[in-house]
Amino acid sequence: MATPQIELYTAPTPNGYKVSIMLEELQVPYELHKIDFSKKEQKEEWFLALNPNGRIPVIKDKQNGLVLFESGAILVYLAEKYDLKLYGETPEERYKTLQWVMFQMGGIGPMQGQANVFYRYAPEKIPYAIERYQKETRRLYEVLETALKGKEYITGKYSIADIACYPWVVRHDWAGVSVEGLPNVQAWLERIGKRPAVQRGLQSPPRTETTDQKVSSGRSILV
Repeated sequence: MATPQIELYTAPTPNGYKVSIMLEELQVPYELHKIDFSKKEQKEEWFLALNPNGRIPVIKDKQNGLVLFESGAILVYLAEKYDLKLYGETPEERYKTLQWVMFQMGGIGPMQGQANVFYRYAPEKIPYAIERYQKETRRLYEVLETALKGKEYITGKYSIADIACYPWVVRHDWAGVSVEGLPNVQAWLERIGKRPAVQRGLQSPPRTETTDQKVSSGRSILV
């Protein structure tokens, strides 16, 4: 077995799966540290020393000692270090890819995360909040539908834009959001879901039947 180059601190959430999928695509050996939200390990002093924001994922590059948090930043770092093809081989390509990573980070992630919270976890069902975040998540899916017209992947080539968006969109049912009437998005989900590295990444760590129930705070489901 190859010596791990990266330590990954993560949990079975969309943002966590972005990084495990990326590492599997790159075939970079890594050491997995599963963070248990039910024990609030992400709030313990040792973890806060890695990420003062108390969120996963976090990586530590064992080759240079770099500790990095925020999933989007991690994707860019790994692509720049190991394979620019997943980011862009020219500055223009990289910016086109980066805009879609930011679209996920600033749009799909926060909006779908809030849809998850109010639809699944809030102690009081607030119809206005549920409808607001579900509708906005659906609208963002419709933006993806347009972007995918005539293309297999968001930028035309498989990239960190797809890796960033897929773990969220594939969990649309959990947020109560449909992808019906979005044939490009549906085909994209099926296409990416068949990739062996994606399948491996979604098992690192595996989601269990009680995973979602263990996420007791709305803040945690956003990591």
